[in-house]
Amino acid sequence: MDKKEVIEIRLYLGKTQSQMSRLLGGSLKAIKSFEQGWRNIPVSVERQILFLLATINTQNKSKKKMTCWGIKKCPLDMRRNCPAWEFQVGHLCWFINGTICHGAAQESWQEKMKICKQCEVFQSLIPT
Repeated sequence: MDKKEVIEIRLYLGKTQSQMSRLLGGSLKAIKSFEQGWRNIPVSVERQILFLLATINTQNKSKKKMTCWGIKKCPLDMRRNCPAWEFQVGHLCWFINGTICHGAAQESWQEKMKICKQCEVFQSLIPT
């Protein structure tokens, strides 16, 4: 996640920098630093920001919850080994570590997000 994405999501959520810092349990200085590009955004903060975005967007009743296994047509044996299937959170597959994407669990959050950012499930969260 880059500084532009942090700003866009914060504005989409209708939050000030101060409000965002409270939501994320961090300091105002940290939010300003992320938005200026002075500090890298930790994975834990990125996940929390995306989760807030997903929560707002899935509360919209007009949006149908998409499941990753439905979109990707995953075979049942692959689904059974995937945490997204186990917990029935196919719309939050991008948030869950250890999901089986492209036939295997990814080694890191960064590798996982490269795949997820190309997926329809994740893209449905992004404000248009």
